[in-house]
Amino acid sequence: MQKLWPPSLSSIPQGSHIRTVTAVQHLRRMRGGSQAHLIRCSDGTLQVVKFRNNPQHMRILANEMLATRLARHVGLPVPNVVIVEVSDFLIQHTPELTMHLAGKAIVCEPGLQFGSQYVLTPLEGQVFDYLPDQILQRVRNVKTFAGMLAMDKWTGNTDDRQATFHRKLRERRYTAVFIDQGYCFNAGDWNFQDRTLQGVYGGNEVYAGVTGWSSFEPWLSRIEQIDQQLVYVAAEEIPPGWYGSDWTALEQLVERLLARRKRVLIKGLIDAFRNSPRNPFPLWREI
Repeated sequence: MQKLWPPSLSSIPQGSHIRTVTAVQHLRRMRGGSQAHLIRCSDGTLQVVKFRNNPQHMRILANEMLATRLARHVGLPVPNVVIVEVSDFLIQHTPELTMHLAGKAIVCEPGLQFGSQYVLTPLEGQVFDYLPDQILQRVRNVKTFAGMLAMDKWTGNTDDRQATFHRKLRERRYTAVFIDQGYCFNAGDWNFQDRTLQGVYGGNEVYAGVTGWSSFEPWLSRIEQIDQQLVYVAAEEIPPGWYGSDWTALEQLVERLLARRKRVLIKGLIDAFRNSPRNPFPLWREI
């Protein structure tokens, strides 16, 4: 296989570069194990920023960048992602830019961090981390949970599937957006554990419409057919500081990920979930 590291800018198609923005104002802490912060950036967007020295692992940032971009290429609803440059000045003048580990406050690290765009500002509408089962029928893109299941099985997500649900003012229906890809590739270990009940959403209601393999299309076919060069390019654009400049380890991860594109492998992992005691697809019918 052709070696593409260290990164070669000539191999990256024009217009595909990840934008870099500057952090200008801290807004609030976010929930979650990575202890991200909501920050207003120089382009006016609100970004959920994960820092390199987060309590989970430095590679969480690389995982977020790679898995989110691949999910977008497959056609799944995920946030826009950017590289956020956080200055020493902002950190020194913002006491809230800390994280807590073992009872101690740790100052967030300056430099290039991962940013995931917050879906709506408070003036635009409402964002929820959870919806009761009886309201999930009002999610306009609930069918994409099946596609995200295929994506999570491909990328070996070892966390529960996370999503937010938002609606704009005067809208009755919600839209799901899949967030938090940090534990794809088994977090900092960069391997594939393939455990049956990992990488799945906590409630069965989002899978209620799954009736067979056709419910996983077009996403399953897009994963199987995803262009190898596209995956390499997405990996090349990850800042080296997010994986310790270990180009060999990143290349090996991409090679293993490409080998897992096979439909039979992903279908086997979904089948294991389907046949689990959770019985997530009660309407499944063999054709």
